Amino acid sequence: MSRLILVLGDQLSESLSALREGNRHTDLVVMAEVMEEATYVRHHPKKIALIFAAMRKFAAALERDGWTVAYAQLDDTENSGSIVGELLRRAEQTGAQSAICTEPGEWRLINKLTHAPIPTTILPDDRFLASHGEFEAWAEGRKALRMEYFYRDMRRKTGLLMEGDQPAGGQWNFDHDNRKPAPGDIVPEGPLRFEPDTVTQEVLALVEARFGDHFGTLRPFWFATTRGQALEALAHFVEHSLPSFGDYQDAMLRGEDFLYHAIFSPYMNIGLLGPLEVCQAAEAAYQKGNAPLNAVEGFIRQIIGWREYVRGIYFLEGPDYAKRNVLKQTRDLPAMYWGGPTKMACMGAAVEQTAREAYAHHIQRLMVTGNFALLAGIDPGQVSDWYLEVYADAFEWVEAPNVVGMSQFADGGVIASKPYVSSGAYINRMSDYCKGCAYKVSQKTGEEACPFNTLYWHFLDRHRERFSGNPRMGNMYGTWDRMDAEKRKTIIADADAILATLDAGEIV
Repeated sequence: MSRLILVLGDQLSESLSALREGNRHTDLVVMAEVMEEATYVRHHPKKIALIFAAMRKFAAALERDGWTVAYAQLDDTENSGSIVGELLRRAEQTGAQSAICTEPGEWRLINKLTHAPIPTTILPDDRFLASHGEFEAWAEGRKALRMEYFYRDMRRKTGLLMEGDQPAGGQWNFDHDNRKPAPGDIVPEGPLRFEPDTVTQEVLALVEARFGDHFGTLRPFWFATTRGQALEALAHFVEHSLPSFGDYQDAMLRGEDFLYHAIFSPYMNIGLLGPLEVCQAAEAAYQKGNAPLNAVEGFIRQIIGWREYVRGIYFLEGPDYAKRNVLKQTRDLPAMYWGGPTKMACMGAAVEQTAREAYAHHIQRLMVTGNFALLAGIDPGQVSDWYLEVYADAFEWVEAPNVVGMSQFADGGVIASKPYVSSGAYINRMSDYCKGCAYKVSQKTGEEACPFNTLYWHFLDRHRERFSGNPRMGNMYGTWDRMDAEKRKTIIADADAILATLDAGEIV
């Protein structure tokens, strides 16, 4: 063999740049399930199972297509336990003097491969619509890197929902139509589910045996694990859920884990689906009159807008990005994030669903678990690690900007123009979580007051020096300043009591 081609577990695409560069007659594809990647954080068992099962099936597909694949299962006795170790092992076996790979989505792995003992050429990952150079050119000279303007450029580049040089419907963004609370009588179809086949069952048994002590429930397991299945899931979403996606994309309901969301991020992030084909399928539904513009635009914006944007930020900002903590928040992550008891119905529901499905939608992540962590002063590094561990779609290129930047404002405003914080009123408006909660969302002070209500003002008060001059936060500080002094004092005391309860490891 003349060369090794490394294919990682989130690069399961036949169009991968390293495979296009390779020669199936002379090169050896190297794929490996390694303990180092499964445990650098304690990933959710469903996430590990998804990646391992999809890897095994992708390797088999490559072999059917004429490639020679050296595949190491986790329990292979000679498995070295690391990606670089597996490259070296295969080089020793074959005499290969070099390797090529497509750029990983984490600085951690890029660094390991850049300094690997075997010379390794890292090729661009052109499965994304915006290259690093393109994003850098867009960002150069801008005072603020706001996603909306990047999104418009991606619309122009791809032609999606464009009528000549103008956006379909005469406007770029229909977000004002997409924030409806869900009525209680809806019956969403939900994502297409797949029964585990023999290969997947073998992986499930392995994961159960090796990672059974990780946070989260492994079974039932229903994710797509091949490109064919992922395409079926795409067709199912477009037909059954896309028409209502826009209206209720921010809504939260007990007993409805998915509502009208696509649950495609795990499939796109490991390579089973490409972003452009997903968006084109949604656009075709709009053009045929099968889905409204507000739904299709909102869906496409999440992919060619937000997904591409956060990847651009991750690589633009550099390897230290995930470690930033400009607000100097240091409180430890409470036990409730790991399924510990809580009196907060919204937190309990979001964490329980996360444990069960390795999934929660963007508002549950941003305005429930993320909002609480920010208000309570939780260390953003611990928050970031938690998101990376518990969600099936979490890889650092997408997770770090969403958490460190958007959710925790730990990057100082690179992504968000203000912190995404709210009282309990927002959660009450967009969900049914507050009904039956031990706390009262309408109560502003006292032992029964929703913790979001008092922590919200506590956060603003303790970070006043940083945020009082923010033009988007002037009204908030104006409201705080107009409150009676005794009321402000009571709010701060109540919030301090909540934080002291957290610090003592007691139930909030």
